[in-house]
Amino acid sequence: MSNDTGTPRPGLADEALSDYILRHIDPEGSYLHALYRDTNLRLLYPRMASGHLQGRLLKMLVRMVRPRQVLEIGTYSGYSALCIAEGLEPGATLHTIEVNDEQEDFTRPWLEQSAYADRIRFYIGDALEVVPRLGLTFDLAFVDGDKRRYTDYYEMLLPRLAPGGYLLADNTLWDGHVLEPHPADRQTLGIQAFNDRVAQDERVEKVILPLRDGLTIIRKK
Repeated sequence: MSNDTGTPRPGLADEALSDYILRHIDPEGSYLHALYRDTNLRLLYPRMASGHLQGRLLKMLVRMVRPRQVLEIGTYSGYSALCIAEGLEPGATLHTIEVNDEQEDFTRPWLEQSAYADRIRFYIGDALEVVPRLGLTFDLAFVDGDKRRYTDYYEMLLPRLAPGGYLLADNTLWDGHVLEPHPADRQTLGIQAFNDRVAQDERVEKVILPLRDGLTIIRKK
């Protein structure tokens, strides 16, 4: 489709390509589809949910890494947690933490009524306080919490990550705002500080995928 000048409308090509991708990857499944729909109907900021493409990527990465202990910071509606849990092998566990206690009434039933409930431990609280209390070493961590605290999460998690373990950080491009952050935008500044910290850290290997809002894959040496 085009406008009267024959110039393609901005975003239409990207939308068509996104639709093409979703038609050529694994389906998200009826339970996840229902959760995503309910997220959009009942919650503020539904864009925070991972969605079909990122959800299938998370499952695939879990299949590749084959972790035994997994941590998620930022459960939100539970979509990403279910995708991670779907990829886990028997006996593996996902520990997922949500700081917003008002989110629990929505999220907990979706997790507990899923086919993967026995693989998930759901916590309400500040991850910087909850994780040390768990006393665990993680093979994989997915960080999608408060953007202002990404560097704090990173420094807290790296010693608790097994050698060769992976940390996935979501939203690390933040709609491109990392290129020109507003001085008062603490979330963008937090992500920018995190990206700079990781880029300079020789303890890890790292790559940023321009998927959705940016996904950084970090491997502890």
